[in-house]
Parts: sequence; structure tokens; C-alpha cells
Amino acid sequence: MKLGGVNLQIINGREVSNNIREDLQIKINELKEKGIVPGLSVIIVGENPASQSYVRSKDKACKKLGMKSEVHSLDKDVSESELLDLIEKLNNDDTIHGILVQLPLPAHIDEKKVIEKISIEKDVDGFHPINAGKLLVGEDTFIPCTPHGIIKLIESNDIDVEGKRVVVLGRSNIVGKPISLLLLQKNATVTICHSRTKNLKEITKEADILVAAIGKANFVKRDMVKKGATVIDVGINRVDGKLAGDVDFEDVKETVGHITPVPGGVGPMTITMLIYNTVKSAMKVKGGK
Repeated sequence: MKLGGVNLQIINGREVSNNIREDLQIKINELKEKGIVPGLSVIIVGENPASQSYVRSKDKACKKLGMKSEVHSLDKDVSESELLDLIEKLNNDDTIHGILVQLPLPAHIDEKKVIEKISIEKDVDGFHPINAGKLLVGEDTFIPCTPHGIIKLIESNDIDVEGKRVVVLGRSNIVGKPISLLLLQKNATVTICHSRTKNLKEITKEADILVAAIGKANFVKRDMVKKGATVIDVGINRVDGKLAGDVDFEDVKETVGHITPVPGGVGPMTITMLIYNTVKSAMKVKGGK
């Protein structure tokens, strides 16, 4: 698609996701032949509609690939000790290879304590401080699913990262920080921007690759983007009943070179990389290598 003199390439997350799932299906079948069924257990506390929808999608995707999938739906008033006891039970369950606690949690539960309770061998979200530390120093670990998915999208579209200027909007432990580390490992020059950053537009305009992960609908406009840049839109926001990214797609489409749409860009990759991590965990089981 050519717009405004720029050859716009839409990065198709659904297509890349499906290709990865086909490869995962082969590995899952091989594990089953050895008597190992990759198992994922998801814990959700409360009735947040967005979280419930996401958990249903995870459950459906796992079962479609022939994996074991459990969903533990707990009341919003569940005690912290009850939640920690459930995690401990799953840590000791040999049929479960991945444990995920859906965030956010109710205010009376210590999120940090919950994350640290999950066994690092089953921490398929990659949020445990030990796994986060391994990512920092470049050791093999579970990479957080959304950042891992972003890297797969970049690689699958042959987007050169080495030596490029990357700007990441957002500094969360879930996306901003880990994607910055992953791109740094690929020899990019990375700048992290956030709500306190001054002269934001001047910085984002210099980016060869811009990753938007701030949770503000249509925040990134044309005057913030360099011509021909690659834009990765991580945002999932609801505006007038429709999904919208952090990037104003219609405003920037005549300026950028590559862009992930919302929906259909980064979103499908997150669940796929969760499955990827669960299968990776199962493969570490004796006889599953």
C-alpha cells in the first residue's frame, strides 16, 4: 500500500501468530508422543470484563492445540492467603507447566507477593524478579509475552534493528522495560519515554522504530513520527465501543513505513507467546527434550 510517497506495510499479527502456532502444534504432538501434555493454569480474581475475555481467549487457544488448560475463577473477596495456597498447589502439580495470574488484582492482594510465589520454572508470564533479572543480563529465561511477540513481528517482517534509533513510549514492567532490553540486545539504540519526559515530540520524531505502550487512545499523531518509521502499537483501548490503539492509525498512515494495526497486530501475538512459553516449560520435563 503506497500512501503519501511512503510504501506502507501493515504488520499482520494474526498471520505471524498462526505461523508460530503451526510450529508449536508440531512440538506439542511430539511431547504427547512422550506422554507429556503441556499444561497451563490461569488464575483470575474478580469479574473484570476485559480480563475475563482475555482468559477465555487463552483457554480456547490452548485447547485448540490439544494442551491441558485450567481456569481458576476466584471471587474478588478471596483472601491473599487462599490465592497463595492455590499457587503453591499448582507449583507442585506435575501436570501444570505454566502458571499465570491475570492482572490487575484487587487492592487487598499484594501483587508483588503473588508474582514471587509462582515457581520460576512455571512463570510463563516472565514477571518473577529472578526471570526478569535473567532477561536483564541476557540469560535464557521466560520472556514476557507481549515484548516477545513484538520481537517476533519485527523479525518476521525483516525489519533491521541493529544500529537503529528506537523510542519506547512507556516504562511498565510488562512491556516498556522488557521490550527495551530485548531491542538493546539486538544492538538498537534505545530511549525510554514516559509521562515525565520533556520535549517528547522531538524525541519520537528521531525514532526509526517507535513502540507505543502507554494506554492512551490515539495519543501518537503524525507530527510525532519520522517519515518511513516502523510503528509498533501495543495499546488496546476502547473508544465508543471500538478498539483503538495508542497510535492514531488514520493520522499516521501516510507517514510511516511499517505499522501494527489495532486489532490484529500485537494482540494475537501475546497469547501465542504465552503458549510458546508453556511448551518451552513442558519441553524441560524429563524426556521432553
